[in-house]
Amino acid sequence: MSRGSSQHLPGDRPHRVAVLVDQGSNPFELGVATELFGLRRPEIDRPWYDFTLCAVRPEVRMHAGFFTLSGVAGPEAAEAADTLIVPNRPDPLVPPDPAVLDAVRRAAGRGARLVSFCSGAFTLAAAGVLDGRRATTHWRWAGEFAARHPAVRLAPDVLFVDDGDVLTAAGSAAALDLGLHLIARDHGAEVANTVSRRLVFAAHRDGGQQQFVERPVPAVPDASLAPVLAWAQQRLDRPLAVADLAARASVSPATLHRRFRAELGTTPLAWLTAERVTLARRLLERPDSGMALEAVARASGLGTASSLRVQLRRRTGLGPAEYRRRFGRG
Repeated sequence: MSRGSSQHLPGDRPHRVAVLVDQGSNPFELGVATELFGLRRPEIDRPWYDFTLCAVRPEVRMHAGFFTLSGVAGPEAAEAADTLIVPNRPDPLVPPDPAVLDAVRRAAGRGARLVSFCSGAFTLAAAGVLDGRRATTHWRWAGEFAARHPAVRLAPDVLFVDDGDVLTAAGSAAALDLGLHLIARDHGAEVANTVSRRLVFAAHRDGGQQQFVERPVPAVPDASLAPVLAWAQQRLDRPLAVADLAARASVSPATLHRRFRAELGTTPLAWLTAERVTLARRLLERPDSGMALEAVARASGLGTASSLRVQLRRRTGLGPAEYRRRFGRG
């Protein structure tokens, strides 16, 4: 499968997502997967995911031993999954259950999409499905991961990596970002935005952003970037440069750059481009959108149809025409 492509097309049977629960799995990450892929979405007018939790053992002791999970589906559910999610491992240096590794290898062999959250990347690597692939894991374990799995192209400081049919998230919170990214891949940007609003979760961060930022919570509320971000989002169709954002924030471009790095883990230009591509995607998805590509490019601030093609393909793996055919709501 090519990077950024989708295994789920509107109108198909529901895409089957299974979470393979192992000893010590993190309840938060199971909750993230359940919230994103398991809950019914009556506000979305298309088939949602067919979701299940499964385990290779009848009972699973959860992280920190607070409770035991039982009554979930057996390993046969993993055999039917279109997407198999592997949550974190409490101690990634302990070898995974061989039955879990077998389930992962069989899923890979039949072409299922594989996803790991946090240190779950150790499980995928132990199964051999990450060799030669780009992946990430939690920054705390990056050094140990690189030493144990040198054949994996580790990206140690990003939120998540989309390598086509294998996707890895850096930590528990990044699991939300990756999950929304998957929904956008499968259903389009507007549906992902609808789910994000339902979660009362800010628009998901781009996978290339840093895992750890210097100042995640501004010490002085008035110094937050929120006002200038909201101002820019209302003006994406206009000529808007980094200097304009700096002037709006009453700081120099260099100071603005430092603040973006500190608060968002990205650069002003990268943020602005990502916002414009998201707007372009939503314009292409509108049911009444007969806009020419040049008009979509202008309305989103990307300038030209050529720029729209380049940026959209870079982030979704699809050109504008194919993207509109797949996700357009006509």
